[in-house]
Amino acid sequence: MKKSIVFDGRELQDVEMQENAARDAAMLSFLGQFITDERRQRFEEVLDYRTRHITVVLEDIFQPHNASAVLRTCDLRGIQDIHIVENTNHYDVNPDVVLGSTKWLNLNYYEDKEFNTPTAFEQLRAKGYKIVATCPHRDDFTPDTLPLDRPIALVFGTEKLGLSDYAVENADMHVRIPMYGFTESYNISVSAALLLYSLTNRLHAYTDIDWHLTEEERNALRLVWTRRSLSRIRQYERKFKELHPEFYVGE
Repeated sequence: MKKSIVFDGRELQDVEMQENAARDAAMLSFLGQFITDERRQRFEEVLDYRTRHITVVLEDIFQPHNASAVLRTCDLRGIQDIHIVENTNHYDVNPDVVLGSTKWLNLNYYEDKEFNTPTAFEQLRAKGYKIVATCPHRDDFTPDTLPLDRPIALVFGTEKLGLSDYAVENADMHVRIPMYGFTESYNISVSAALLLYSLTNRLHAYTDIDWHLTEEERNALRLVWTRRSLSRIRQYERKFKELHPEFYVGE
């Protein structure tokens, strides 16, 4: 019996994965001709700091400015995956704020049900993540004390109401940013920036935690980023298909 694994929501047989890996490697080599050496070098510099050890979950964020600012911060701090939970609000991005950062990130949407937070938590735990609710009223951990020995998913809530009761009660841990003023909480984009700055700095200092991407993950992103860097990608892909029909037998 062939073993299958889950990849981007699809089940692929081992043999199919091997064929796809060979095709992707050939396509990366082909498309790499059409980007500059400077762009290729920049990919490697960014990949050195990309991580999936920390991921970000946005529950019901609806203000485009905040949504976009969080994405921009994730890119700048090396967070590759963002999980967007839509319950009552649609997640919108302001291109003037995000400044193209969505091109370099993986956005995973949970929107099929009326309330999608349980599905997001279930899938993240299946991938080995501890769920960490950002909550100003719980004293579990601060950015300086939050454990990083296991992969964590930081969950941020809506601008006015914060996290849902379900998210708070079903999280594995809670983290708060200390405050010394009269207002009740930080803006969500500020909270994300403060937390991610502190946590990624701590992560980079560890020598006993392997927080880097695997070479397979790096190669996958090299291909995605190369494709997204080329304005005539469809034309290049058609040419690749003509040059390598062996990868498309039966299609």
